[in-house]
Amino acid sequence: MDMGRESRSEKDAMTVEIVFALMTAAVLAGVIFAGAWALALALGLSGSVASGALAGGSLLGAGAGVWRLVRVLLRFDKQRRLGH
Repeated sequence: MDMGRESRSEKDAMTVEIVFALMTAAVLAGVIFAGAWALALALGLSGSVASGALAGGSLLGAGAGVWRLVRVLLRFDKQRRLGH
């Protein structure tokens, strides 16, 4: 692949992949947080225990979202460098 300037279609493909990575990362983080919230509600947690569960869910969700974002973008870059 030519390492010069990208064509318009290559720029569009990069934009689509970035938006896809951001959206799937946000959905994954939201699902994990919602799972922690539902678990806190189902177990009837209250006070600092519930706050801890929600904080843990937030941290796990954020970590999983960042992991998803990086994974998708690295995969796209690898495929782009191979010319696919």
